Amino acid sequence: MPRVSVVVRTKDRPAFLRRALADIATQTFTDWEIVVVNDGGDGAAVRTVAGESPCAGRVRAIDAPAPGGRCAAANAGIRSARGEYIVLHDDDDRWAPGFLEQTVDWLDHHPDDVGVMVSTAIVYEERRGEQWVEVGQTPFWEGMSRLSLIELLEVNRAVPISFLYRRSLHDLAGWYDESLQAVEDWDFYLRVAAKFSVGFLAGEPLAFWTQRPSARGADGNSMFALAELHEQDDLVVRERALREWVDANGPGLPLYIALVEKRLRREFAHELSSQLERQRHDIVQEIYDRHPLWRRLRKLGGRSNGRRASGRS
Repeated sequence: MPRVSVVVRTKDRPAFLRRALADIATQTFTDWEIVVVNDGGDGAAVRTVAGESPCAGRVRAIDAPAPGGRCAAANAGIRSARGEYIVLHDDDDRWAPGFLEQTVDWLDHHPDDVGVMVSTAIVYEERRGEQWVEVGQTPFWEGMSRLSLIELLEVNRAVPISFLYRRSLHDLAGWYDESLQAVEDWDFYLRVAAKFSVGFLAGEPLAFWTQRPSARGADGNSMFALAELHEQDDLVVRERALREWVDANGPGLPLYIALVEKRLRREFAHELSSQLERQRHDIVQEIYDRHPLWRRLRKLGGRSNGRRASGRS
């Protein structure tokens, strides 16, 4: 049995799949298998790419059950996996060569951790001719040194390419929620972080999450192509958790928090309105002070007042 199962989700992106398989083949740790999950795309093309890759012989290609979807594809790949450790490697992401070596070593020496995450970089890509090429990098949550439940409650701070975990974790925390069309990884991390210890490898990035903001269709990132679904399912996860809390504890605390937020929003709106009014007044005054015609009128007004004062004297 391989120690690590790498689950690769793909759909009608043979160029990305070819690149992902070549990326996995460069790992310094070699006790792995790859399960490629065809999520409703051209299955023959997926099998052709797998058979021609440097990993041929260590790749199994399967089809996600209809109607498919990101979560169903992930679960199908994991159920088919044979390894002790699991990692999702989407077809457009990549690793540093030492990713598996360092993460496997961490879990081997930290038996209380259910998984380990690594520092990650966002890689921006643009289309040049027939290829997508890297045009820049930036840290993903620079300075992050652990998986924090408090921070996860605000926004997702992890991506699948950065997380190696024990296959047994699904027996403890459940599977990816197939009722969600997006944010399935965030929902899973919330369940994990609430109950279990997760290690973290800080320092130089070992995982690279690629983004193509301009891409649509098959080449698009879910981050951008499924932006509306991300917002929709983010709300679904939050409302579901709130209902569970209210069912167990009653609505008292959520109602109090909502009242405090309402008052803070009202005070903020009032303060913002006052600041805007002061700024408007200052801008108008500055325009009057600087405008040549206004300065001339003030000067003429000063002379006229001077003549009146002279006449009276």
